[in-house]
Amino acid sequence: MATFVDRVILHLSAGNGGHGVASIHREKFKPLGGPDGGNGGRGGDVILRVDPQITTLLDYHHGPHRTAPSGRQGEGGERNGAQGSDLVLAVPEGTVVTNRDGDVLADLVGAGTEYVAARGGRGGLGNKALASKRRKAPGFALKGEPGESREVVLELKTLADVALIGFPSAGKSSLVSVLSAARPKIADYPFTTLVPNLGVVTAGGQRFTVADVPGLIPGASEGKGLGLRFLRHVERCHVLVHVIDCATLEPGRDPLTDLDVIEHELAEYVPDSSLGGMPLADRVRIVVLNKADVPEARDLAEMVKPELEARGLEVHIISAVAHTGLKELTFALAAAVSKARAEHTVIEPARVVVRPRAIDDSEFHVRRENTADGEVFRVIGDRPTRWVRQTDFGNDEAVGYLAERLNRLGVEEELFAAGAVAGSTVLIGPEDDAVVFDWQPTISAGAELLGQRGTDIRLEDRHRPTRHEKRDAFHGKMDAAAQARAELDQDRRAGIWTDRDDLADKDG
Repeated sequence: MATFVDRVILHLSAGNGGHGVASIHREKFKPLGGPDGGNGGRGGDVILRVDPQITTLLDYHHGPHRTAPSGRQGEGGERNGAQGSDLVLAVPEGTVVTNRDGDVLADLVGAGTEYVAARGGRGGLGNKALASKRRKAPGFALKGEPGESREVVLELKTLADVALIGFPSAGKSSLVSVLSAARPKIADYPFTTLVPNLGVVTAGGQRFTVADVPGLIPGASEGKGLGLRFLRHVERCHVLVHVIDCATLEPGRDPLTDLDVIEHELAEYVPDSSLGGMPLADRVRIVVLNKADVPEARDLAEMVKPELEARGLEVHIISAVAHTGLKELTFALAAAVSKARAEHTVIEPARVVVRPRAIDDSEFHVRRENTADGEVFRVIGDRPTRWVRQTDFGNDEAVGYLAERLNRLGVEEELFAAGAVAGSTVLIGPEDDAVVFDWQPTISAGAELLGQRGTDIRLEDRHRPTRHEKRDAFHGKMDAAAQARAELDQDRRAGIWTDRDDLADKDG
């Protein structure tokens, strides 16, 4: 089973915002104490964070669907709902976040660097927050906004100073094991190395990292073998070291041919320029002729070394098994890394990745479209879409409030300018999830029959009767009752017992 994964597709869903609540404060002797509905909590974000302890994307390969917690609904008594906690996903250093089209969204370099991949929805306002001088008793609340759903691609590009490249079984893993404390798997068969192995090397006061890149073969830049999959790990390396097997017995293989083949594949591979990488052909080159412990291989290395140096390449003859020539190679690599670091801008230890949000999201426009169902008018804009999502269309007062907000924003004027008339079909929201209206220039809710929206005539009279006023009202009721009883008694004495027509006919 694979233990290393360097590319995954994640399906992320941020938490939904909690709904606001419409509630009226009630207590003894105060049945209508005003609105006290709380706001809903914000949904949790999905955050990618660099963790130096993580070296693979294996966890996300097995679980690509990740969802952040949603916010809680508000409650009465002005109690706001709890916010959904953020979902933090740990990723290795050097992870590049792109969309399906290949556009780079973030380059996560440096421990603790974060990127908000999906934002949680805002919580809806309760009727307490919606109350104002004009709207003293709102009978509605706003719904929570849905969280953002996104599909992103995570691609790991190893961060190392030196990349060991070459044919399979050239001795790259063995070289890493003797230069550093790394202990990669070593065996005598092709593609022993299936994952990049990293090792830290110390040469005097200089420290640098070495990456053993899985073996390359002809056609690697086109996807043959494992080359295209792992050439991305070479993009960030300053120094490229050709590890050449001088003891190979394969037909058609010799040090010069191997070097030319690998150089061709490097020249064909195009690194991602958006990450600040330069072409691989422009990197510092060092050639290592390995397996000099074999006499024939030693003679071949001595034979081709002058020709390689004539090409302007620095050449070292070593034996990873016999540990010969390693000290000179280590200090040569340290000098090359030091020079490359001085010539190229060093990446900051941590980057703050920010997704800018518009300060004013009130911009919108109306687009006239011809569909199979006829002509429609689509309102496109962040604010109108959010308002529609937060509206409870089962509440007439909430629909009226939405109409007021859209009119104040200028949506009605833009619809008129676009040619809309009463009864036109209007869509607000994304194309795959839009809300459809049969537009009327003015919208009045049924609740308006009770008075101005957001008001309650029962709350207008704030006068509390005094003790004398209560006593006078009580005596007035008693006097009226006594007078009514006296009038009934007079009717009985006069022989008037009923006013029913049928009884009156019998008496007649």
